Parts: sequence; C-alpha cells; structure tokens
Amino acid sequence: MFSKSCEYGIRAIIYIASENEKGEKVGISEICKNIEAPEHFTAKILQILSRNKIVSSQKGVHGGFYLDDFQKDIRLIDVVTAIDGKALFTGCGLGLKQCSEANPCPLHNKFKAIRNDIKRMLEDTSIDELARNLKKGKSVLKSIRV
Repeated sequence: MFSKSCEYGIRAIIYIASENEKGEKVGISEICKNIEAPEHFTAKILQILSRNKIVSSQKGVHGGFYLDDFQKDIRLIDVVTAIDGKALFTGCGLGLKQCSEANPCPLHNKFKAIRNDIKRMLEDTSIDELARNLKKGKSVLKSIRV
C-alpha cells in the first residue's frame, strides 16, 4: 500500500518519537538498527521529512533527529503525504489514468471506500500515539525472531 520509502519513513518517525520522551536526539545508525532499514536510504527519507518540518535534526557530536512539541502532534497522513504525495487518496485501484466518477473502473466504488477509510485512519492517528504504543510494548518496529 505504501512505498518502501514511506514504510521506512513511518517506522523512523515512530522510533524517533518513542525515543524523544527521554529528551534525546537519535542518530541515523541507531534509527536504522531499530527499524531494520538501510542507512543511506533512510537518511534521504529523513531529509524529506525534515524539509517538510515533520522531524527536526541537529548536526554535530550531540546531534541527531528529534521532535519538538509541535511535531509530536503530527498525524500519520502528514508523513505519508510528504513522502508519497496524495496519489494514494485519489488513484485508481487498477492503475487506470482515466478512472473517475463518470468513467469508473470495475473496482472504483469499492476501492474508493477503502481509500477513504485509509485516509480517515491516517488523519486520526498521531505519531505520538503510535510511539506510546511502541514504548508500552503493544507494537514492534522490527521483525520478531523465533
């Protein structure tokens, strides 16, 4: 559903938010280790999120990524839109360019309802909420090894 970039971006921002409670900045190596993502690729994604004011960063020895008070309230839809754009909320389920209300594809009405549900879920979900669930052990960001 989300691009690989968006998946890594969501995981990274949730991890940063979960560590932010300690008041610490998180380095790229630590982020990538804890979300199982490649460093170079994730760094580029975090640059996009930084340019969009979704995450803050500080260079230097005590630098890293962090969230300010405003950023803690950012919604998941802001992360998705910054990385993947709005196509997820408008695109055709079959990838047809001419699909519309006037010329619907066979999946149009069913897919439209799903798209709207996904958009609503992303609008209703804050990064802070997801980070709190992670800290409480209610969710994970890495594969569970058995």
